[in-house]
Amino acid sequence: MRDIMDLHTHTVASGHAYNTLYEMAHAASGQKLELFGSTDHGPRMGGAPHELYFINFKVIPNELFGVRLLMGCELNILDYEGHVDLVPYHLKKMDYAIASIHVPCFTAGTVAQNTAAIVGAMKNPYVKIIGHPDDSRFPIDPDTVAAAAKEHHVLLEVNNSSLNPRASRKGARENYAALLERCVHYGTPVIMGSDAHVAADVGNHAGCIALLEELHFPEELIINTSVEKLIPYIPALTLNGPHEAGF
Repeated sequence: MRDIMDLHTHTVASGHAYNTLYEMAHAASGQKLELFGSTDHGPRMGGAPHELYFINFKVIPNELFGVRLLMGCELNILDYEGHVDLVPYHLKKMDYAIASIHVPCFTAGTVAQNTAAIVGAMKNPYVKIIGHPDDSRFPIDPDTVAAAAKEHHVLLEVNNSSLNPRASRKGARENYAALLERCVHYGTPVIMGSDAHVAADVGNHAGCIALLEELHFPEELIINTSVEKLIPYIPALTLNGPHEAGF
């Protein structure tokens, strides 16, 4: 499978990651990626950057080490309505946003409540990807999530970190099997993300690829194979100038 992008990564700014933006981008170049996205955690995560971090991306080049660079955020879903921890003033100043449920920022509810939280986040026009919808601590209805992602034109992530046997998000493999079957049913595209917190993991989608191949998931529904597939979700890719963010 052709795999040319990684849009879920973290730098030292996230507080629990270990390389700088330039080191992560350099690693992306070493992996021959065409597109690299930096998505440090939103401010409600412990150790995460202040909201001001996300409004000055205009100073960052669009390309580093020969790799196209996108600047975003992994937002924290906060409640069962799908509210996130940055407001539109900040969100419109970045290239894209991932929205995810994280233990420190969300209280697990029923399947219906957890599902409503994710679907609510999808309705935010700045959210382009739902991060790691795979955690057994926050069970969801896979049919509703796959259908809603298709309806709201949001990508569902297959997260390589979740598929690591040492991951804190348990049951990911089984949960993905159920979700991906529904994605095939609805024609819902997915995107592989490394969730790298260290440069050595940039572009590492080995677990994702193995699972997708095992499930015979259609390659045409995997966004990572082509920048052209991603453009309808992230229009910033069509811009040739610097990132639009700024004070």
